[in-house]
Amino acid sequence: MLRAIYRAAWWLIAPLAVLRLMIRSRRERGYREHVCERFGHSAGRLPEDDTPLIWVHAVSVGETRAAQPLVDALLAARPDARILLTHMTPGGRATGEQLFGERVLRCYLPYDMPGAVRRFLRTWRPSLGLVMETEVWPTLIDECKRADVPLVLTNARMSARSFKRAAKFGARAREVFGGFTRVLAQSPADAQRLAALGARNVAVLGNLKFDMASPPGLVARGRDWRRAIGARPVWVAASTREGEEELVLDAFAALKVPDALLILVPRHPQRFDEVAALVARRNFKLERRSQWAPAANAVDVQTNVRALPQDVNVLLGDSMGEMGAYYAAADLAFIGGSLLPLGGQNLIEACAVGTPVLIGPHVFNFTQATADAVAAGAALQVQDPAGLAVALRELFEDKPRRVTMGAAASAFAARHRGATERTVDVLTTLLPEQASASLDL
Repeated sequence: MLRAIYRAAWWLIAPLAVLRLMIRSRRERGYREHVCERFGHSAGRLPEDDTPLIWVHAVSVGETRAAQPLVDALLAARPDARILLTHMTPGGRATGEQLFGERVLRCYLPYDMPGAVRRFLRTWRPSLGLVMETEVWPTLIDECKRADVPLVLTNARMSARSFKRAAKFGARAREVFGGFTRVLAQSPADAQRLAALGARNVAVLGNLKFDMASPPGLVARGRDWRRAIGARPVWVAASTREGEEELVLDAFAALKVPDALLILVPRHPQRFDEVAALVARRNFKLERRSQWAPAANAVDVQTNVRALPQDVNVLLGDSMGEMGAYYAAADLAFIGGSLLPLGGQNLIEACAVGTPVLIGPHVFNFTQATADAVAAGAALQVQDPAGLAVALRELFEDKPRRVTMGAAASAFAARHRGATERTVDVLTTLLPEQASASLDL
């Protein structure tokens, strides 16, 4: 009964979903492109041959970046295979194109309707499907099972909050989660919750995000920016969300550290202008990264960047794909999505660069990673903007403590690497055998 209600609901929701795409396209044009793909109508078809296709679904920017080491490893392990990368947002699609170029195929994942999903599977004929982290679409799971496509929930996580919601669906939840061929969990707690929901063949392989590495050129670019900024106290507020920038600016106003610079990096690019206007209304002197430093690609170091004027209080990070550079330019990093009940964002990339981390109280999407980072001495958790200001001031005034936290952050990130290799070892057993050459990484 629940399955029938769910599928009927999609017929009602689909027109509204398209309308929502059109509304969102006013701020981000990409939402009005490739709409047919969202109903399973892809532009091209694959050649009729036996080349295996590995399909990796990464919803948006964060999941796409987390998938990067896995996709690279799969391309190395199975050079005979094609990779299809699917997304739900234009930001995710643009990030996939930036990271992989023509090395992978790409399209949007269709809405969770039987006809759309069947068209998608008939067009692409995947040998193996991977969905990242929390993507659980009941019809997609049913149709993959029907088409005999192994479907693996990869880098899987399940917060206590999400577990309670899913558990309310009882037998239907167990049927849905039991439809995955394998579930590769980030942590023992995630594995326990997923198994309680009916997931089979659950293994704990660690978090793929620990294997993300900012390109050396990107880190060097950040160091170059820092030289142009000068010897000022610098902190970055990374991946902030709507409503959170006000709180970050409250903390900055209360900081009262002379000459401090805030690098403010909103998570969504369509909000750059909105955030710039907010900063101006709060009477901070703003410089936009796009106007301050010339454009560069992910591997180039930027040189001859002009000195940042000393009266600039806020540098707006209005660029994509440069988070590693922003972390490298800062003494401290605050991770957004955590001052409001939004679940937090990934703190691992900042740790990997060796930047001490501050994070708010709302981290239910990154509970384990946050707890581990705090326990390792790599991060501090604050409760509100006032607590953020106090922690920033104390750390700016205590350089030895900052250095110790930075070293702990680097060690923490290094200690947890290896999930990619373990994941590829499992996934290659689910693929057709390679005609020749070793499957070893």
